[in-house]
Amino acid sequence: MDSPEWESVLQFVSEPLDMDIMSDKLVHETGSAAPSQVPTPPLNPVVSISTTFFSGANLNPLPPDLVFLSSDAVFFYVHSEQVLGASENGFCGLLPAKPANPPPALKSFPRVEELGPIIALPESAHVVNVVLHTIYGISCAHYAPSLDILLAATDALHEYGIPVKRYCTPSTPLFALILAQAPFNPIEVYALAAHHDLYDLAVPISSHLLGYQLASLSDALVQKMGPIYLKRLFFLHLGRIDALKRLLLPPPHPHAPTADCDFTEQKKLTRAWALASAYLAWDARPDLSMAAIEAALRSLEEHLSCGVCKKSLGERIKQLIVQWSVVKVLT
Repeated sequence: MDSPEWESVLQFVSEPLDMDIMSDKLVHETGSAAPSQVPTPPLNPVVSISTTFFSGANLNPLPPDLVFLSSDAVFFYVHSEQVLGASENGFCGLLPAKPANPPPALKSFPRVEELGPIIALPESAHVVNVVLHTIYGISCAHYAPSLDILLAATDALHEYGIPVKRYCTPSTPLFALILAQAPFNPIEVYALAAHHDLYDLAVPISSHLLGYQLASLSDALVQKMGPIYLKRLFFLHLGRIDALKRLLLPPPHPHAPTADCDFTEQKKLTRAWALASAYLAWDARPDLSMAAIEAALRSLEEHLSCGVCKKSLGERIKQLIVQWSVVKVLT
C-alpha cells in the first residue's frame, strides 16, 4: 500500500514458477538459428499487515485466531471471541468462521494455510482499521482517519451488528474523533447521528448547522435523517428566527421630556427602531451574528441629538444582544 499508515511487516516469497521462455531467432544468411533464453524474474508477493492488529500484538492474553482481509489486501489478526462478543448478528453472518479456506487470490502464497481462517471484507483497510479499534475499545486517533472514513466505519459497524449507540457514546474514542471533525461537514455528520439515533452527537453538531440552507437538503439526506431529527433541525431554525423577531419588537424605553427632547422627538427614535427591526426581521437568519445586529441598530445613533436617547438606545441594543446570545442554538 502507498499509505504510510500501514507497514509491510511480512513478506512471502513464492516457489519458483514455470519460467516463460523468450526466444529470438537470429536468422543468418546460412539459415541457422540460435535460440536465446531470458528467464522471467521470480514473483515476490508482499502481504501488508496492520501495525496494530498483527499476530504478535498484545491486545488479548490469547493469540489471535482469525484474520480479516480488507479489500485493498491488508491483513488484520483478531480474536473471534472479541468480535463475536461485540456483534449481534455474527459479524453479518461471517462468524463463526469456517475452517481455513483462503480466498482464491491467496492460494498461490506458500504456507497460507498457517494463517488460520481468513475472511475477506469489502471495506478498505482504513475503514476496517476504525471498525476493529472501536470493537477493541482503543483509539485510532494516531492514524488520523478522515471524516469520510469515520462515517463509512460507523455505517460498517451497524452492518456488522455492532450496536453503534453503545460504541459511539461521549466517552468513546470514536465519538471524540467524529465530533472533532464534524465542523468540516456538519450536515453529513448530523445525518449519520440521526440515522443511528446518536442524540448526544447530534446535539453539539446542530450548532454548526445554523447557517445551513435547509432548502438544499437532498432526498438522500432527508431519508437518512428520518422525520424526528429532520423536524428537530427545522424547529431549531424556525425557532431562532421567531425568537429574533420577538426580541426586536420592543423599542428603547422613552425618557422624561426635556426642553430639547419631548415625546414627539422621542417618537422619531421609536419609528427608526421599528424600521431597522423590520429590516433585520425580513432578512432574519438562524445564524445572524450579534455584530450584524449591533451594526444595524447602532447606526440609528447618528440621527439622534439627545444624549439621553442615545444612552437609552445603547442600553436597548445591549439588552437585545444578551437576549439573542442565550437563544437556543442546539436541537
